[in-house]
This record gives sequence, structure tokens and C-alpha cells, in this order.
Amino acid sequence: MEEISNIEVVPCEDSNYMTPFRVHYNQNGTKKSWDFMRTPDSVSILIFNTSSHCFVLVKQFRPAVYMCEWERTRKQLPETAEKTEEGPAESMAPESKEEQSASEGENSSSQPPGSAGVTYELCAGLVDKPDLSLEEIARQEVLEECGYDVPASQLKRITSYRSGVGITGAKQTMFYAEVSDDNRVSEGGGEPREGELIEVVKVPLHEAMMFAYDEKIPKTMGVIFSFIWFHNNMSPKYKISTNV
Repeated sequence: MEEISNIEVVPCEDSNYMTPFRVHYNQNGTKKSWDFMRTPDSVSILIFNTSSHCFVLVKQFRPAVYMCEWERTRKQLPETAEKTEEGPAESMAPESKEEQSASEGENSSSQPPGSAGVTYELCAGLVDKPDLSLEEIARQEVLEECGYDVPASQLKRITSYRSGVGITGAKQTMFYAEVSDDNRVSEGGGEPREGELIEVVKVPLHEAMMFAYDEKIPKTMGVIFSFIWFHNNMSPKYKISTNV
């Protein structure tokens, strides 16, 4: 999962997942414009295993996160070349092969490790099947990504909210699913035909809030919010501290 190489950034001229637009409008008499991205809505699922009293999350590489980290580290790197008082003839001299190799090595070493783009997330998926309900889409995602077969009728709707309000404004609907070892039918891991490479991760209930607030663990806001929701609404049922 973390063996990332041959990175190439190119213009996105066409995409099945997002379309950029610019909207012009008047607000209280002031003419304005805004760039935004049209993306599908999505579902996410907080999965709790009642057999082992742990949350089931997914861990995967996110190129957008990786590239943001790369840009951040590049800005923090000190300048490799120092200004000298040498004459213009020397400063404009072409690099030797040895100097070029050293320069390329420095650029290569500035690339962050693949782990910089790996995040912990709730099981989730796009709402891209118009013939299925949100619950049915969520059920499919739980089965594909985490390997649990949960009837759609047993999914509890937590809430819905807007994500990326400055860029996409797409809606995500969050569900809660209780599973057990008995309805684990596969290892999960996502759909290989769609290019998914997902690792299933378990977080013990008693460590959940420490996990949520640990800034060293890269995670989505959905993980933090859902753990807090569970603490406020479900933990009394299990009479187990979530270490808030």
C-alpha cells in the first residue's frame, strides 16, 4: 500500500468523479463569482463489532493527501543553493554530470514516504447507483470494504451533513452498523476491479477517544464525529468507558 513511485502530475481534462465549474451571481447587490466542483454524494458507516467490542475502520492511500503533504514538506525544505560572491561567469556555468546526479538525488529524497498519504477512515462509498437506496449502498460498501454482511434494515441512520462546503458542497449520510464475528463473510479490502486497495483496521472501544484526538494519526472528521456520537448515544448500552 505504501510503495508509491513514478509520480506524475498532469492536468485533469476529464473525470468520472468531478467536474469543475465557475458560477456568477449577485448577492445583496454585489456581483460575485465562485469556483466549485460537482461531485457525487456519499455514504459512510460507523461499524462496531459487538463480539470484540471494537470499531472497524478502513485504511487507505489518498493521493490528494499525499500531494498536499509533499507540497508542505517542499516549502519547509531549506534552500540547497547558497548565494555566493562569485562572478557571473562562474554562477552561470552549466552543471557537471556529477552535480546533476546530486541534484536529482536531492529532489528524489524530498519525496515523502507513501505513509504520508495513508489515512484512517470510516467505511464509505459514493452514491452512484440510482436504483439503490442509501441503506442498500451502505450495505454494499460494508460488505466490499470490510467483509461483513449486514442487512440494510439493520443500518441506523445517524445524520447527514455537507462536506467540502467551499469546494464541492456534496452531502454525506452517515449510518451506524453493529456487526459480529458471525456475519464476517470475507476479508474485505475493497473492489480490486475499481482499483481499491484497502486495509481493515480495528480500534478497541476503550481506546477510541484517544485514537480520535491523537493528531499524529491521520484520520477524517467522520471518524472523530462518529466516535463522539457513539460515546454519547451507545456506550452506556455496553457499560464500557471510551476514555473521554
